[in-house]
Amino acid sequence: MVQKHWATRLHYDFRLELEGTMKSWAVPKGPSFDPADKRMAMPTEDHPIAYNRFEGTIPPGNYGAGKVIIWDKGTWVPLEDPHRGWREGKLKFELRGHKLRGHWTLVRMKGRGNGREDPWLLIKERDELARPAAEFSVVDEMPDSVGHLPDVPEGAASSPAPSSSSAPAADAAVPASVAPQAAVGGPPAGARPAALPQEMQPQLATLVEGPPEDPQNWIYEIKFDGYRMLARAEGGAVRLVTRNGNDWTHRLPHLERALVAMELPDGWYDGEIIVPGNGTPADFQSLQGAFESSRTADIVYHLFDLPYCAGHDLRDVPLEQRRAVLQRVVERRPQPGVRFSAVFDAPPEDIVASACRLGLEGVIGKRRDSRYVTRRSADWIKLKCARRQEFVIGGFTDPKGSRTGIGSLLLGVHGAQGELKYAGNVGTGFNEQSLRQLRERLDALATDTKPFASGAQIPKKAHWVRPELIAEVSFGEWTRDGRVRHSVFRGLRGDKAPQAITREEAMPAPAAEPAPAPATASVALPAKLRVSHPERVIDAASGTTKIQLVRYYALVAPLMMPHLKNRPVSLVRAPQGIGGELFFQKHAERYQMAGIEALDPALDPDHPPVLEVVRPEGLLSAAQMNVIEFHTWNGVKTAIAKPDRMTFDLDPGEGVQWPQVQEAAQLVRAFLGELGLPAFLKTSGGKGLHVVVPLKKQRDWDTVKDFSQAIVQHLARTLPDRFVAKSGPSNRVGKIFIDYLRNGYGATTVAAWSARSRPGLGISVPVRWEELGALGSGAHWTVATVHTRLDEGNAPWSDYEAQRAGLSRAMKTLGFQRP
Repeated sequence: MVQKHWATRLHYDFRLELEGTMKSWAVPKGPSFDPADKRMAMPTEDHPIAYNRFEGTIPPGNYGAGKVIIWDKGTWVPLEDPHRGWREGKLKFELRGHKLRGHWTLVRMKGRGNGREDPWLLIKERDELARPAAEFSVVDEMPDSVGHLPDVPEGAASSPAPSSSSAPAADAAVPASVAPQAAVGGPPAGARPAALPQEMQPQLATLVEGPPEDPQNWIYEIKFDGYRMLARAEGGAVRLVTRNGNDWTHRLPHLERALVAMELPDGWYDGEIIVPGNGTPADFQSLQGAFESSRTADIVYHLFDLPYCAGHDLRDVPLEQRRAVLQRVVERRPQPGVRFSAVFDAPPEDIVASACRLGLEGVIGKRRDSRYVTRRSADWIKLKCARRQEFVIGGFTDPKGSRTGIGSLLLGVHGAQGELKYAGNVGTGFNEQSLRQLRERLDALATDTKPFASGAQIPKKAHWVRPELIAEVSFGEWTRDGRVRHSVFRGLRGDKAPQAITREEAMPAPAAEPAPAPATASVALPAKLRVSHPERVIDAASGTTKIQLVRYYALVAPLMMPHLKNRPVSLVRAPQGIGGELFFQKHAERYQMAGIEALDPALDPDHPPVLEVVRPEGLLSAAQMNVIEFHTWNGVKTAIAKPDRMTFDLDPGEGVQWPQVQEAAQLVRAFLGELGLPAFLKTSGGKGLHVVVPLKKQRDWDTVKDFSQAIVQHLARTLPDRFVAKSGPSNRVGKIFIDYLRNGYGATTVAAWSARSRPGLGISVPVRWEELGALGSGAHWTVATVHTRLDEGNAPWSDYEAQRAGLSRAMKTLGFQRP
């Protein structure tokens, strides 16, 4: 068997069963089917046979720390006496694996080491399965795990069973050093070693019209009528944080004590706080009253998810496995007031009906195999018994008759452009105490300015307030003009931002989803592709050859194509390698490249037709034509007049150190956040970083470019010791130029996963903001080390499309006006 092991460096652990153990060698470059490739194989300690089942991540601090997958497995057939061959340093054998087949030899290089530590060579024998390296690379074209496949591949003869005296009987035989166990069990498959982030946004559910059609793929929990609450545990301390990022630890001292007593592994814990009701699981008004009266001891914390735990990021671990880890944590040292959220084993229609009979708000459905994402997702759904949502309070009317306090609250929701739209009023659901308390809070927010957008038919003699309070309201229906009917006040919310309140529309139930293809599935080299001079070294610093670059693009094509789809592309060619002259190609030439096509001339009428990579083979044929880099426009061909993203390229000047670039990226992100704009991060593959804002296709190129310039100029004025808005080298000494020129019509930025024509061949890679501190440079990953990032793929940008934003609010906030 062969394990692919991302330790200090990627290597392949090649293991053969002999004499009751697994004889093992570390092969840095992995096996090759080319007999001319004599792969170095360094002998390592024997491993128990039970270790053949291990696939997972060995945490930092342990021997061999890093991710391990079962890359190949099967049987081996010695062609000579294997015991003598092992002693004398020459093993000849046939492999019958899922990937490795045919005749091979392992031979010791005597005198090159220290006796037993002498290195060996792994060599493919010349048989009908041998293939030239320029034609086929098994490690590049078949990178994934075979752990789920049969131990004995189809067509391979069964190996003799090991004797009971030599074979370990159970997984317990695996040493702790190679199968680490945390206090609550080892990390589940899909867990990644990661530092614990300081902040985190929770996953949110989508309101749907009814249960999905594939109930076997979903679990259902109570929709608690409370406040969403995250708990961050680190070093024995616990912090309780609302979904809006507010620290409520001081408001919940009994829960803080309980969680500390549980001795939680460091991590982020997700759940909901409630006050249990009489005969119902929760009472929202009682929860609100508990905070207002400072009597919070009755509040109970129901935990239902675990995105981070014990030095690992679990967000890519399937939901059911995350819940299993969480349940072990909660039940290990149970405390009053902290509970594990149960699920119901019944048809969803019955669960919803029962919830409604009990007076619950509804239920939450979650896809069993879903990953945890820090956004609203259709993998989590809300099924409500009645219509109910939050509204912003924009005013109130006076009471009539014997009533005190207020008559009704005037409600609003935010529209697509950020305006507050009147949504009707609510005048029931109050008692004397709540009427009095509401009036006191509303009077403190009094204003002469109407907060609602013009055109709304609002009750006369209304009193306006600043739109800072949020009311939870149940209602019967929406009217055609956007008003609620039969509304009932349920309480105030203090855990959400008023700007986030919009009209909640029920979506159709999610369709059954097929299992996604592995992110690392590569593209096979087309049989008709002929690579000229495959052995030519294109980068002296790394020794990368032309064929290796072609294979790189075959490997990342599935990840790269979404970033190229429908976008005009420009190519950087290096016929003599990156040390020679570089050519920037924007238009079609006399050499045709399969998979790359010319776009409609109308897209750029003053120039020859621009290009698009339409199929993965376009990446390979371009690499054959000595293309190193792929750069894309900020717009797509289907709506070329209006860009769909805004890019800020952080370009450090002379004397700028990497920590300054990292700090600069955080500052740009923070300012974009103040403007209400999302920000996504990727390495540039060179010296700097790229911050990308996904946009709705609403504005023209000049507007987007001018506004991006205004943002950069504001940052340069505010932080002149860090940023500069002019691109000249003399202006950038010791500072960072934020390049906004990428946002003009026809301007380009290097695409994600593209290589760069610089020594080392760095690549541009999407990353999470939490990963920024761990990056070593803008070329943190290279063509040679991309294997260590393939499993993560585009996951850091999984919510990119959902975050598309308009610019109206941001322009208003910045005071931007077109010249």
